[in-house]
Amino acid sequence: MSGSFVPAYLALLRSGELERRAQAAVAQLRDCDSCGRACHVDRTVQLGSCRTGVRAVVASAGPHFGEEDPLRGSSGSGTIFFSWCNLNCQYCQNADISQRGRGEEVEPKEIALMMLALQARGCHNINLVSPTHVVAPILSALLIAARAGLRIPLVWNTGGYDSMTTLRLLDGVVDIYMPDMKYADAEIGYQLSHVRDYPAVNRAAVREMFRQVGNLVLDERGVALRGLLVRHLVLPGGLAGTADIARFLAEEVSRDTYINVMDQYRPCYRAHKMVPLDRPVTAREVSAAMEAAREAGLHRFDRRAPRRVG
Repeated sequence: MSGSFVPAYLALLRSGELERRAQAAVAQLRDCDSCGRACHVDRTVQLGSCRTGVRAVVASAGPHFGEEDPLRGSSGSGTIFFSWCNLNCQYCQNADISQRGRGEEVEPKEIALMMLALQARGCHNINLVSPTHVVAPILSALLIAARAGLRIPLVWNTGGYDSMTTLRLLDGVVDIYMPDMKYADAEIGYQLSHVRDYPAVNRAAVREMFRQVGNLVLDERGVALRGLLVRHLVLPGGLAGTADIARFLAEEVSRDTYINVMDQYRPCYRAHKMVPLDRPVTAREVSAAMEAAREAGLHRFDRRAPRRVG
């Protein structure tokens, strides 16, 4: 960790604003619009469309060495995997967690202890995976952890379907945003993730994330300190719309956007019954996606070369 680095949330902790944000997030649960679904359910009395109430469900927590290079570094990214999800991706590779809810319901204090334990193990950051629907317990946990000495960057690792309400709560809290940009076409988003307006919500969210944290900044070891890192999964048959997404990032966000064009798609969950999702992505499709990103003007890619998968 750079000696001069101070995570964003510490300034809000000192001013008392972090506590206010945590309280606001808890109040939001009574008329929930934490994600683009905006189901407006009172989650204190019933489950939201994310199948979650007041408490978060955690599937696992620990150092992760499979994340992007700037996150994993030499000591791993301190990941906390939250169960359930605000999306319903028909090809999800973690469906046991996201769609079936495998995990344990926890209190904010327990999440705070996870954060502190990951820091004690030398992890470079706290990586909150699928956090959008549990922003309230996360902010409550962060308040506890920060008071107890948490001092490493906070990563918001999201499917990219975050509401402006949630992003306003996170302004000045999150150091590194890592959203998916899954689809360029709304109909594809509806067919594959069961939300009608994914591109519009996603692009508005990415613009706001960039406004808050800017381009990805690395320390002298190449480890991320602050900024935006976009994930884009190449899908069979060009379903993800890579060229359109790359142009959006280059023209409306920044040509210096750090992007991971991911090649690891394989049929999971319900994809075996959906053409062309019933097959792996090919090397030619991955190559075409990378070329589209370069042609759009993007130039900061994750250093790991895409694997040949077909």
